[in-house]
Amino acid sequence: CFPRALICCTAAGGNVPVTTDTFTPAFSNTTPSCKTQFRKQSTQYNADTIPHIPKPEYDINFLCNPSNRDTIFNNIKARKTVGDIDKVLELSGKPELKKSFLYELNKIPNQTDPRVLTYGEPQILKQCGHEPEFDFKPQQFSTLATNLNAFKSQLLGPLIGTRGYLFLGDLAQLEEALIHFTVKKLMKHGFKLVSVPDIIPTEVIERCGLITDNGRHLVYNLSPFYEGDYSLSGTAEMSLAYKVMNTLFDSKDLPLKMAAVSRCFRAEISNLIHEKNLYRVHQFTKVEMFVCSKHEESEEQFQELLSIQEDLFSSLNLYLRIIDMPPHDLGSPAYRKIDIEGWMPGRKLYGELSSCSNCTDYQSRRLGIKYKTKNGETLHVHTLNGTACAIPRMLIALCETHQTKHNRIKVPEILLPYMTGKTLIKKQPIANMKLFKYRPQI
Repeated sequence: CFPRALICCTAAGGNVPVTTDTFTPAFSNTTPSCKTQFRKQSTQYNADTIPHIPKPEYDINFLCNPSNRDTIFNNIKARKTVGDIDKVLELSGKPELKKSFLYELNKIPNQTDPRVLTYGEPQILKQCGHEPEFDFKPQQFSTLATNLNAFKSQLLGPLIGTRGYLFLGDLAQLEEALIHFTVKKLMKHGFKLVSVPDIIPTEVIERCGLITDNGRHLVYNLSPFYEGDYSLSGTAEMSLAYKVMNTLFDSKDLPLKMAAVSRCFRAEISNLIHEKNLYRVHQFTKVEMFVCSKHEESEEQFQELLSIQEDLFSSLNLYLRIIDMPPHDLGSPAYRKIDIEGWMPGRKLYGELSSCSNCTDYQSRRLGIKYKTKNGETLHVHTLNGTACAIPRMLIALCETHQTKHNRIKVPEILLPYMTGKTLIKKQPIANMKLFKYRPQI
């Protein structure tokens, strides 16, 4: 019901996914002129259609004021990021070193909300709901759903790769039900639904605050053969920020509230036992909220996003705790971040279901997103983002919470209108799929 991006080419009489491995060899037997022409056309396409990414507009007056040095230094130390304010001050005022100066400026993180600056550990703000009780030993999601023929994560072949998975039958319908339920709720709160691309310029990802050149493989980069530096989006937040890049809003048009349903791609996974299987995967579906706000309204918008998240998850009868994150868990862009964790009875652990971040003007300064005040002053908007529904972990919490003694899953009442009358997820009458281990030919 919602569009999902797929890149295809016609080969061998049908549509097949394009990858570097499948596509590049097709050019290996072509003439050099053909390759050159393809690259020329790609370059022309990029030059004509890719929006210009503006130069960042850092808060130079604050960052390069020596009297702010200790404040910035202590902020960087508390956040455990890679910025070096002393190097910034050393390079400032030296035009011949402008490139190095801007590079160092970009590594300075956002300021931190004073309310959390002294936190050493996450602080629990509140708990919601009641811990579910069972008169049997609750199963973990992977065991429960696999026994119902509704989930597969083993022997899926070479195309899906590690941490791949399939939802089948009623579980796949439950995924769509969660998406429809979430989107309907967001639209009632004034969010506009946007269908976003999964492929965006790598520079946009970096401008949003994710450092991609520090040796950690966080994003999937596309082959440079196709001209330009592009990556798969890790979250719709990046694509939505890209959508409003180089925009000057009138203050009366703010807040701008957007939502997107997209696939999210994460190259880095954890080897921790409690994060195996579906908990941390390379790709998943997520409903994301993104807001552009006036300065004086961003705290209000932050609290609204948090309230929406709490309402969404509580209506599914999940046991939750809301956590204010300390500086070292904020990354570079967030001024303040609050996570919501859900109790997962089979795992006997809380798992992160969502995060809500106020990034103030960190992203907008790097992407040229501004607004004019009533007095005619031009300011950078404040950007905020929040998870409305991250499918894998939501399904883990929901299915483990609502499992029955007879190894079934009870559908929460609020999702029944989207489940065509199904109240229970039972063993699926799906023929066993023939799955084989891949043995490459030598």
